[in-house]
Amino acid sequence: MQGARLEISVADHDGCKNAIDPLFLFACGVSWRNSADTEAGWELIRAAKSFGSQARTIGRALLAYSQEDLTGLEGQSGAGPVHGSAETGSNAWGWSPESWWGGGFRQEAAMNTPYGLEIVENCLSCNLRKDCAFCNFSPEVLKHFNSLGRISILPGGAVLFVEGQMPRGIFVLCAGKVKLSTTSKEGKVLILKIAVAGEVLGLSAVIAGTACELTAETALPCQVNFVEREALLRFIARHGEAGLHSAQALSKEFQSVYQDVHDLVMARSSAGKLAKLLLSWIPIRENGKEVRICSGLTHEEMAPMIGSSRETVTRLLSDLKKKQFIRLEGSMLVIRNRTALEALAS
Repeated sequence: MQGARLEISVADHDGCKNAIDPLFLFACGVSWRNSADTEAGWELIRAAKSFGSQARTIGRALLAYSQEDLTGLEGQSGAGPVHGSAETGSNAWGWSPESWWGGGFRQEAAMNTPYGLEIVENCLSCNLRKDCAFCNFSPEVLKHFNSLGRISILPGGAVLFVEGQMPRGIFVLCAGKVKLSTTSKEGKVLILKIAVAGEVLGLSAVIAGTACELTAETALPCQVNFVEREALLRFIARHGEAGLHSAQALSKEFQSVYQDVHDLVMARSSAGKLAKLLLSWIPIRENGKEVRICSGLTHEEMAPMIGSSRETVTRLLSDLKKKQFIRLEGSMLVIRNRTALEALAS
């Protein structure tokens, strides 16, 4: 299924239906059931939640038929088999409208999604945009922007764009984390920032029409919304609101870079720099007593971000564990005492 995509337009809801190839969906179902192909699984989910009645019916039926194998993806554990019954009105595939669609696709949480990501179906239903300087548009403008993007699910290690490359468009990061890095003439890679969900990547290069300043590579599995450069520029020219939001996003990006440089130079200790780095990875609106984060970075990659060595990072993390500020659960880092880390970072 590599490279294949099923484009299902919201325009189907308004009566302008795209041609849907049932054979393609059937091939996705076979690929998902036989080899747990995550790209195929995502295509089925998109079809099952689309506005087009034909794609929705086929996608749901194939997902229901394959549900006993939904444990193949990373992340959550899959739901058990779906069995048909006269009471629920399920058909021979084991699917009923109530069980799959009632209450806004309630079984989505019970079944796995590609890489275990919390999928954002479209911009209209996205909660992150309220905290995003760029895409918090008014309803009418948001609807136009939503029609421009192409949503993709990417594994860790996927390159979005490379330093020196002319930009093809912007990437709105809907879920996951992305490493932004630069490379010296000697080939040494320096990670400058970890972008989190809600950020826009490549915007400055697209608007300026210059080469990308950085390399963007997914640190973890991600969901991105790609908008081509020409389409974005037409969108900005048409909507003054979009131009204002672009300026706000770029201003916020500039301020973030300034703050990072200030913290790197002026912070009193390496421990303070590390504490600030860990705090910067906490997801937006996360206010729990304990916060679980997964950076996707090694100690060696974290070291230059705080102007230190790998050995120092390892020692500092060990000290934070002894003080019970943090703990490790496999590849997951748990912040146990956020207040103490904030005091250390100040």
